[in-house]
Amino acid sequence: MAWLTTLKTQTPEEGFELATKMSRMAVKAAQPDDTIRAELRSVYERDADSLTRASHVVAVNFQTVAAANDYWR
Repeated sequence: MAWLTTLKTQTPEEGFELATKMSRMAVKAAQPDDTIRAELRSVYERDADSLTRASHVVAVNFQTVAAANDYWR
């Protein structure tokens, strides 16, 4: 079953939630092993640079969602 059927959302907040989910799903696709992801999380969750890069990925995805929603005009 497809989890991403549309980029359309009712509000910017829903758009941000979608962008966050898109980012998380990309990580899961790149590393499908739950155990390895959990092990890696303990490394990057304490690294400010890693967290900044993760925030950047969410921001790029949010730009995509916002554009698809005509910036909620």
